[in-house]
Amino acid sequence: MRNSIMRGTVRSMAAVAGISLLLTGCTGGGGGAAPTESPQSAGESAAPAVRGDEDLVIWADPVRIEYIQKIADAYAEENGITVGVQGIVNTRQDFITANAAGNGPDVVAGAHDWIGQLVQNGAVDPLQLSPDALAGYSETAVDASTYENQLYALPYAVEAVALYCNTEYAPDTYASIEDVIAAGQPAVDAGTLEVPLIVQQGELGDAYHMQPLFTSAGGYVFGRDAEGSYNPTDLGLNKPESIAAAEKIAALGEKGSNTVRRSISGDNYLSLFTEGRAACMVSGPWALPDVKKALGDNYSIQPVPGFAGMKPAQPFMGSQGFMVASNGKNKAFAQEFVANGVNSEESMQTLFELSNQPPAMVSVREGVTDKDVLTFATAADQGAPMPAVPAMAEVFAPLGQAWSAIIGGADPAETMNQTHETIAKAIAGQ
Repeated sequence: MRNSIMRGTVRSMAAVAGISLLLTGCTGGGGGAAPTESPQSAGESAAPAVRGDEDLVIWADPVRIEYIQKIADAYAEENGITVGVQGIVNTRQDFITANAAGNGPDVVAGAHDWIGQLVQNGAVDPLQLSPDALAGYSETAVDASTYENQLYALPYAVEAVALYCNTEYAPDTYASIEDVIAAGQPAVDAGTLEVPLIVQQGELGDAYHMQPLFTSAGGYVFGRDAEGSYNPTDLGLNKPESIAAAEKIAALGEKGSNTVRRSISGDNYLSLFTEGRAACMVSGPWALPDVKKALGDNYSIQPVPGFAGMKPAQPFMGSQGFMVASNGKNKAFAQEFVANGVNSEESMQTLFELSNQPPAMVSVREGVTDKDVLTFATAADQGAPMPAVPAMAEVFAPLGQAWSAIIGGADPAETMNQTHETIAKAIAGQ
């Protein structure tokens, strides 16, 4: 799913041209994912966003207006009020600014990893929903939408990276990342392919796309406290498990098997795969339209496998949801809209049918027949929510640079220790 804190600083917009209705929005680090917030073009005004005159006003990224408008119109008709859905390019920052000034919306739709910053700015209220009302949603989506033990977003869609394979070279389902590489290596050795597996990194590195391998090998960014919330004081990059994971990743780098390369970035990863020069790649649903166009039915998707004999891979998962503004003019309408207007199987079905994003509501998933959508939903369920803590803003650029250095041959232990120190100092200075 789109620029969250980290996407905005690290991830390139290379795949935005391929955005379709299968675009979701939270969740990435380096190039290749579609943004949670649309890039502002040179022709667009930078004037501050101001709420409309309707009884209930909803702000969202412009690419999401079509399907949010549908449920908003139904709610307006049922309740005899006017509802306006405004497409705001820089949704998150404009929302924070407008909410503080008293001219923002009543509801904002966005990525779960905004929540920490929004709470820090006092911009959103907790939702008035009971645990029973959330029982029908993916546990991972609810976890992602919960911050400091309070629910701040009603999730409707989820996302995570998965493993795409060109079935001409990698026709099976794979239990380990070593199996994936082994499937494509003969064609690389024969000169038919350039690389067996794409894990995009680039010169700046990409912590988002590296996360599945990092976690499988035992590494972690933030630990969790006794209540399950991410703990920014438990930064794990210098822990023995994380250093061991870095050593495992180094073995895939340019001084090892030369599978993971800095030359493969958000600018070229997708073309390498769609032009038949790589057997498999790690990417998200935003890549699917281009893959289908290029390969037809000759592709497969499965959750990213981990290293052989190690932990399951856990990519960062993301969730899109609806949040209630703390300074909205009609907060009662806002809570009611989220609790009843959106929180129904009918509304969630409408959101899925118009967006084709993997649903957060389990009963809606049960009626989905698109195997690709279901695979991405499974990948999200098997992932871990991208930390929504404000401290995450300090993580992705330096950690991405660490992966770039390690891939290029830098000492894993020294690099991870230095990166840990850099990030810890930045968090302490927030």
